[in-house]
Amino acid sequence: MSGRSNFMGNHTASIIGAIAAIAVVSVTSVAAQTPPSDTIRIGYQKSSTLTAILKTNGELEKALAPLGVRISWHEFTSGLPLLEAINTGNIDFGADVADTVPLFAQAAGARLAYIAEEAASPSAQAILVGAESPIKTLADLKGKKVAVTKGAGSHFLLLAALAKSGLSFKDISPAYLTPADGRAAFIGGNVDAWVAWDPFLTSAQRQSNARVLSDGSNGLASYKRYYLSSAAFADRRGDVLNAIFGKLDETGKWVKAHQDDAAKLLSGLWGIDAATVKEANSHRSYKVGVVTAPGLSEQQRIADAFFAEGLLPVKVNAGDAKIWTPKRD
Repeated sequence: MSGRSNFMGNHTASIIGAIAAIAVVSVTSVAAQTPPSDTIRIGYQKSSTLTAILKTNGELEKALAPLGVRISWHEFTSGLPLLEAINTGNIDFGADVADTVPLFAQAAGARLAYIAEEAASPSAQAILVGAESPIKTLADLKGKKVAVTKGAGSHFLLLAALAKSGLSFKDISPAYLTPADGRAAFIGGNVDAWVAWDPFLTSAQRQSNARVLSDGSNGLASYKRYYLSSAAFADRRGDVLNAIFGKLDETGKWVKAHQDDAAKLLSGLWGIDAATVKEANSHRSYKVGVVTAPGLSEQQRIADAFFAEGLLPVKVNAGDAKIWTPKRD
């Protein structure tokens, strides 16, 4: 077997093993697989801005109360374990994950439904290097140790950036770390570069004067974020999803129209100063919209890129996932 084949096989095994391991850790903190019929279990991340606001202001509870539905909230460190919890029936709705994450879940056999999307935010994730780093171009990443969160949107940004510079994934030494561990490794000088997304990205930049080597601009990586549920839940509770969609749309518009108020609120939730939060929010579109089949075209590009590098074990058809459409009044 060639060196490239060994590399591809080892990294494929690493990806799938990590998905399984993360799932075991995640579901232990989530409710039993058969929840009360009047409860929706919502998974979210620290970077799930709109969901974090709704969890705090109680507006989603108010919207679901007339339907007789309560909410059980569950925080995850990143998108892969969140969607794995949907796949194993421990979460009903995921709010929200980066574009790459549903593809890894599909590769693991998850039956997902796309519920909503946030429009592209290419500058909300980037490859960072230290202020005094000798790395000046993407090609300089060859042979370097790069921290990245496995399966996150930043993972595809790294893949696309390497390809742009004529490199492949085997040309670097990836350090698969959670956002918190990636930040610590980067600030501590234990990795040469870190691929991060907001609010972690802006926070690290302001703290360490890190340089952006590349973000997703100029068609490199659009970085959409998606809201998903299991296909079965989408079939069963369209009324609940309709209410959630409306509140997400409303909250996204509020964040953009009230930037200082939103930054102040999120500052308390994230433990990050308001100025940093405001800057991070400026990189995100927060424009919530309906998912369409043509709109998933980049999803297929992402899936094909990961498969070509041996980072997905099977070829994934992004269009195989269910697309749920809200009812209009």
